[in-house]
Amino acid sequence: MAGVGEKSRAGAGGQEPKADPGMDLSFIGRPHEFLTRRIYSTTSTDWQRRVDFDRMRWERLARAKQMMEEFDLGALILFVGENVRYVTGVFQGNWKNNIFIRYAVLPRGGEPYLFETVGSDMECAKIDAPWLGGRILPAITWKWAEGAEEYMAERMASGILEVLKRHGVEKERIGIDIMDLRAYAALTGCGLNIVNAWPAMSAARVVKTPDEIECLKISSAFGDAAMWRVIHEWARPGVKESYICAKVNEFLYEEGFDFVYDIIVASGGNTSPYRRWHTDKILRQGDLVIVDINAVGPGGYFVDFVRCFKVAGKPTPKEKDLYKECYESLYAAIGAIKPGATTADVAKHFPVYADDRFGSVSLQQFGHSIGLSLYEGMWISRAYSLKYPAVIKPRMAFAVETFAGHPGLEQTVRLEEDLVVTEDGVELLTRCPLEEDFLA
Repeated sequence: MAGVGEKSRAGAGGQEPKADPGMDLSFIGRPHEFLTRRIYSTTSTDWQRRVDFDRMRWERLARAKQMMEEFDLGALILFVGENVRYVTGVFQGNWKNNIFIRYAVLPRGGEPYLFETVGSDMECAKIDAPWLGGRILPAITWKWAEGAEEYMAERMASGILEVLKRHGVEKERIGIDIMDLRAYAALTGCGLNIVNAWPAMSAARVVKTPDEIECLKISSAFGDAAMWRVIHEWARPGVKESYICAKVNEFLYEEGFDFVYDIIVASGGNTSPYRRWHTDKILRQGDLVIVDINAVGPGGYFVDFVRCFKVAGKPTPKEKDLYKECYESLYAAIGAIKPGATTADVAKHFPVYADDRFGSVSLQQFGHSIGLSLYEGMWISRAYSLKYPAVIKPRMAFAVETFAGHPGLEQTVRLEEDLVVTEDGVELLTRCPLEEDFLA
């Protein structure tokens, strides 16, 4: 079981995250985490607090507990890897995140239990996560068990039920974060009242703690460095899109990134229509190149941003117009983001696009929360935000992206920035310069 000090820290919910109360801000004038030129290292030292991962774990857990109360949930059953990490602080590789082989349970009034895959993985978790106080149990994997699926799923549900009974919450509303019919049947077969956990987990995760923002800043700094090297070192006539993708992967992994999610490289005709994956096409003189870096930094938090530039040539007047069109819609949308504003205030600045035509999200003219996940919690799209606005709060983090894509274009432009919502506006997390010759 957790020690008295650990339990009191983990259970201290009910508050929005605040700046470090022990930090003297009189000279810098604002919370440190909102100043993106002030970036800590993720390594620790005796002379500076830097990212306090212990504090981050407990503050995240406190937010999950707070939202469980607000949504009247007796427990959370979590299969999504980022949710498991959010409440337990355990990560064992991206490959395990969303394949139903491990899970966590957070009962009302209790501490989280991690059901980890058996064998070396469970032993690693015992060594790596002393803050769990021994609440690490064998996960029962049921997916892909063929004729044994029902049997294995019932064993999985039985283990979860045992934890719920231990805390006296088995008769309450039990939230689950992702639907699997076999798991649902097994859990309801135990008499559990299964409901949707996503509203509670989304509400917890979209508002960031100070240490989460620090991790986002660090990831963005490495992302900026990778993009600078793409533009000034790696992108040149004769190299392939796949080469640029490989170089960014190499750089980020060497710098300690948890996982490189995807590096989109589109050049020349692959920008119109925009092809959102790399090919082995070579770059030619005069190609526009769109690079989208999506990766999980050394503290577990995403960077996701886009730059567009031209290879071995100056932009034409038409290309400048497209770049400015994309730039102006992007920064108009960003300018509308502030506490108390709504997602409708932001969405109205996105150009009319397929979101309007089909009433669905194109993921090209929109904004999305970022954090442990690439798409975390809140999306902003003309498909629904104009009619169903959501309120923007301080310490939310977003990636905002726009696109100047029209039929008949030989090439086109796309841009994206990452930001955090401050007390009175936003602070850009991504700082890689835009192309001045396109804006001249």
